[in-house]
Amino acid sequence: MPEVFLSRQPLINRQNRILANRLTLHLPAGATADDAIEALRAVSENWPRNEKPVFLRCLGGPAESLVPGGDAPPSATFELPGKAFAGPDAAALIADLQAAQASLCLMIDEHASAALSSGLSFRFIGLDAQRLSPDQLKSMAAQTQAQGIGIAFNVADRQTFQTCIDAGLNAAATWFFKRPSGPSAKALNPGQAQIVRLLDLVRKNAGVKEIEAALKQDVTLSYKLLRYINSAGFGLSCEIQSFRHAVTILGYAKLNKWLSLLLVTASKDPMAQAQMHTALCRARLMEILGHGLVDKNEYDNLFITGAFSMLETLLGVAMDKALETMNLPEAISGALLGQGGMYAPFLELAIACEGDDGDAIAAHAGSLGLSANAVNLALLQALDFAETIQI
Repeated sequence: MPEVFLSRQPLINRQNRILANRLTLHLPAGATADDAIEALRAVSENWPRNEKPVFLRCLGGPAESLVPGGDAPPSATFELPGKAFAGPDAAALIADLQAAQASLCLMIDEHASAALSSGLSFRFIGLDAQRLSPDQLKSMAAQTQAQGIGIAFNVADRQTFQTCIDAGLNAAATWFFKRPSGPSAKALNPGQAQIVRLLDLVRKNAGVKEIEAALKQDVTLSYKLLRYINSAGFGLSCEIQSFRHAVTILGYAKLNKWLSLLLVTASKDPMAQAQMHTALCRARLMEILGHGLVDKNEYDNLFITGAFSMLETLLGVAMDKALETMNLPEAISGALLGQGGMYAPFLELAIACEGDDGDAIAAHAGSLGLSANAVNLALLQALDFAETIQI
């Protein structure tokens, strides 16, 4: 059976928050619609549990490959181009969609009028920001407003994102926020430096009183730490009430992992929520993928590597500057600085799962001996985890 890999992309709204998530199925040569549907069925039990829409599309096969037969995943929205409604099979496609009562996103093209006159209800209307000029985006957004919620796709940079929002569209599918928005600072700011100090104290097994004293210098840090630990994604059976309680329940090794989240959430960028979500998803994905491939003692380090992979953007400083005072294990710093090491293949795979190159995802997964199903399951579990952490 052909290996069908998933990748993901967020949809960012005008408040710079993640409105929805987009999953792409990468169909290799020779794969069929049945292979695409089977790949979805294989991960159905791990489908995101939150109420955010999940957009679905296929690359390498016809867009209508995923037309549901009555067992569409919850919250799924199927992307379909107008041309799918202009061919000889259009009538059958329309009948299938009406029977399934699926949530649909119409991707506007030269055949869009055929889709809009089909009698189908479209929840979303997708516009290609790469193909349309700013004036055309504004015009099309106004024309299709009554047909569905306007969404932009193929949004490559911050300026195009703002153009789409100014045109009246509600959100855009994009990764522009992974790049720093300005020149790098020369050093960490005082708040960031304080978190690094806390991390060093934990790694050195400093006394609980000394760490508590450092936390009390910034009450917000204590609040954030307890909020993260008590998030649903952590799965504790009791609520952690204090740092001392956290040490008793978790131990220093686990606290190191969760204190690392404080540094990840130190960004003041307007896109901080989307950046943190990306860091968390990478972190959990790498941690899950490591199961059975590295020693159990390495799992938390894989998590930290993924979380810290966005530090340059989150903190606004160059990666080497961010790491120079942190005394991280060589395997973590090596992966983050592009110097290789045992964690690097996991980070490369996590980043590939954010792109449109299915062959690259397959190659990175193959280097680790991972199947498409294993990667896809881990990706959905990681996405669900990121959604449950209270950022």
